[in-house]
Amino acid sequence: MTRADGSPIRALVVDDEPTLGELLSTVLRYEGWQVESALTGHAAIKAAKAMDPDVILLDVMLPDLGGIEVLRRIRQTNPQVPVLFLTAKDAVEDRIAGLTAGGDDYVTKPFSLEEVVARLRSLLRRTGATAEREEATLVVGDLTMDEDSHEVTRAGQEIRLTATEFELLRFFMRNPKRVLSKAQILDRVWQYDFGGQANIVELYVSYLRRKIDVGGAPMIHTLRGVGYVLKPADSPAAR
Repeated sequence: MTRADGSPIRALVVDDEPTLGELLSTVLRYEGWQVESALTGHAAIKAAKAMDPDVILLDVMLPDLGGIEVLRRIRQTNPQVPVLFLTAKDAVEDRIAGLTAGGDDYVTKPFSLEEVVARLRSLLRRTGATAEREEATLVVGDLTMDEDSHEVTRAGQEIRLTATEFELLRFFMRNPKRVLSKAQILDRVWQYDFGGQANIVELYVSYLRRKIDVGGAPMIHTLRGVGYVLKPADSPAAR
């Protein structure tokens, strides 16, 4: 992934934990991106003015200025730059505050590095900052999803899903073989609307199973007391 002119993506990483900040910066450099980092809010504002980043990874909790205030100031000179918030807070109010302030997405610590990179790529595609459209097809076993056309097939057979079922399956397919808790699913698919009503997850997982598992081996598996996992039907671990 490069900028429209073929030059490297410019990313600004802002986190007051030096070890984590360096780890994130290193991962993005492996992607071929040009990365600058900052440990404080004031340093982040200065760096943003100097480098004009294509995307910003911004910790909400900083030692001087809060991440939301940092974002507000950066938006004054760069209103279009996409921002992915990093937060250790799990309260709904904190997440809503960040998104309302102009943040484009967020991840809650602890997080996987793969997820952070995927989220940043998604933000860049959304803003059209990249040179070319990336493949928007997810494949797990014989299950295929086109994220742009919203077409889903299994073994070549079309599966019709509601908007919510599609979002739930997309979350599963972006995290194959990874156990997802009900809380994680609620957080990413319903985005606060249902609070702690985890039973809505059970209901929609049952809807999804009826559609994608019909006539084939089960792909969505329940780990009691833990969550759900999507695995290819031919995976030994799924048997």
